[in-house]
Amino acid sequence: MNWKILRAPFKALVIVAICAVSIWAILPVQTKIHLGLDLQGGARLLLQLYPTEEVPQITSQVQAQTREVIDRRINGLGVAEPSISNVGTDRILVELPAVKNPDQAEQVLKQVAVLQYKIVPFDVMQKAEAALATLKNPNVPSKEKAAAEKYVAETAYALSGNVVYSGKDLKSAQASYDQGGRPNILFQTKDPAKFGKLTASNLQKPLGIFLDHHYLSAPIIQSPIYDNGQITGAFTEEDTVTLANELNAGALPVSVKIVEKETIGPTLGKVDLVQSMRAAGLGLALVLIFMIVVYRLPGFLADLALAIYVLVMMAILALSHATLTLPGIAGFVLSIGMAVDANVLIFERIKEELWNGKTMRASVRVGFQRAFSAVFDSHFTTIVGAGVLYMLGTGTVKGFAFTLFWGTVVSLVTAVFITRFFVDVLVDNEILTAPEFYGVKRDDVGIFAKTAAAEA
Repeated sequence: MNWKILRAPFKALVIVAICAVSIWAILPVQTKIHLGLDLQGGARLLLQLYPTEEVPQITSQVQAQTREVIDRRINGLGVAEPSISNVGTDRILVELPAVKNPDQAEQVLKQVAVLQYKIVPFDVMQKAEAALATLKNPNVPSKEKAAAEKYVAETAYALSGNVVYSGKDLKSAQASYDQGGRPNILFQTKDPAKFGKLTASNLQKPLGIFLDHHYLSAPIIQSPIYDNGQITGAFTEEDTVTLANELNAGALPVSVKIVEKETIGPTLGKVDLVQSMRAAGLGLALVLIFMIVVYRLPGFLADLALAIYVLVMMAILALSHATLTLPGIAGFVLSIGMAVDANVLIFERIKEELWNGKTMRASVRVGFQRAFSAVFDSHFTTIVGAGVLYMLGTGTVKGFAFTLFWGTVVSLVTAVFITRFFVDVLVDNEILTAPEFYGVKRDDVGIFAKTAAAEA
């Protein structure tokens, strides 16, 4: 069997398959291509981790545990495609595209959410409830409110050794309402026997509920509680949803503080996206026209290869679940420039061979061979640089490096293989081998050889 005869159909089939898979991967574009904060709006929060008495040192393991808890909390808010990454050894960067309530997200992230149950003496419970009532009363002077707030805060520390149950013992929590229509939280215990024994041995005693060492309430234990219970307090509906999410996600292992906060409106992001797409589209159109005007048929085929390049790059973004940002678009455009530059090098080499008097087929073969080293070297150095940027960079730098890396890889493949296949098919047609179709005047064919002979 003559494999050379089958080589061209096989290559054509591979190219068609690549295009088909790419189209399948990116459709529908609205759900497959994820946009970053700068293109669709959202919130960017930088969290600083601080040691506590229980965790005196921030290690990579502590950072990883904190990141897992934050991830669960963000998922509980229903934010689509959040980005959570480590920054150094004691910081975490959280990016929330198109988040509807940035303030709620901020509260969810910075609250440690350590839930504790303590058996509280009646006199302490009565004073704590009176202090809470003082805080709720808008007519109370600020001096009395400050004293009440101080008492509520000190109550938890005064009873620090009296923890009988904690949030770690809960199986699940959900926002609900009590019989009076007031928001509360229903919870399910992991070990019903343990909670049942605790409540049975403390009947008619106040069971204090504390969140992050702040007093919430102290309901009287009327009967043993086994599977389910409720957490009451001065909650709003949003408070119960947030707290239930935090309890389900687990407590943060360390204290967290938001040191940087940036909010980008969806309108600004949309404007940036439209302007970026318009600029990229205009630049691409000018490049396509330039290639056709200067290189004629090979330029048109290079434009087809460039269209396949864009299609494959979009598929890579979709399949890798990468987030496209403004720096990412910059890397994308830069890699398009690499692809065009590779074609320019190749076609100029082909024109030089025609000027040397070679046949069209020989000019194409030698032109690709002689241009390969320059094309490969430029692409390889860019790939290495982009790889280093991706490994060492964070946030927007990674977005730029990701698209530049894969864009350069795909650019090399399209220039060396796809464009070569198209041009080979072109020169196989005798009708399309006229030098004018390749941007060379017929009188200029062999001009270098004629000039050299004349000088000799």
